[in-house]
Amino acid sequence: MESGHAPFDRRLLRERRDRAAPGFGEHDFLLREAATRLLERLLDLNREFSTVLDLGGRTGVLAEVWPRVRRPRMLVHADLSVAMAEAAARQGPALACDEEQLPFAEASLDAVVSCLALHWTNDLPGALVQLRRALRPDGLLLASMLGAGTLGELRDCLAEAELETMGGLSPRISPMADVRDLGSLLQRAGFALPVVDSDEITVTYATAFDLMRDLRGMAETNLVVERRRTPPRAALFMRAAELYRQRHATADGRIRASFRILTMTGWAPHPVQQRPLRPGTARLSLADAVGHNQGDHG
Repeated sequence: MESGHAPFDRRLLRERRDRAAPGFGEHDFLLREAATRLLERLLDLNREFSTVLDLGGRTGVLAEVWPRVRRPRMLVHADLSVAMAEAAARQGPALACDEEQLPFAEASLDAVVSCLALHWTNDLPGALVQLRRALRPDGLLLASMLGAGTLGELRDCLAEAELETMGGLSPRISPMADVRDLGSLLQRAGFALPVVDSDEITVTYATAFDLMRDLRGMAETNLVVERRRTPPRAALFMRAAELYRQRHATADGRIRASFRILTMTGWAPHPVQQRPLRPGTARLSLADAVGHNQGDHG
């Protein structure tokens, strides 16, 4: 995102990802589903990509879900977290680096695939410019990120519970971009044929506490710099969970959580460009991603 100050505490993001790395496989269902959908788009192209960067790739999930069809000669994993990068090294070359300070040479990559990582970037316009420069002419950027509307149910319930129990509000859900924001940023960064589209994944949980436990396991909890620093009262989360069940319960008594996925496609300029990627629907359902629970989690 772009603002006069840094909205996110990226040092804290690195620490949380380091802590989450050993048990990340127990909470990576959302990343796996989003990565599968990205790869469907990539493999729909009649195009070979020899050197591909997996940016913000956590433990190397992209390599795990990549089918043997048209695997790149080199898939390089990069993550802000050293512990995540060390785990990804089991899948191939990996390094720890900051998405806002990329170490890659100009015109050194055929494609960049980034799955659910760039929404934590303080300087997204600058990161996109760096990615465009790192791509070879006619190189592809294919990136998904969480967008506006994600966890709207949790946001509303926490806000009301905080007003009731603490007498005021603090930022608890991160600010997120929408489709129009990202389309403009791709153009400003110099990408050709920019396309941004939106999809939604809805997951059900037994309780709001199970959802919050999964968010911690994903290292996707509150990183807003202006967040309240004092420990929250237990009553806050108890009331939020109660409101959540009252408002967002399914017929079988579980609760719904919505994740809005925005996908960006752009090409490094070249006199002869590919046609834009056709937005597709996933052939792998979330039920397949999370096992036999038919889309349930927690």
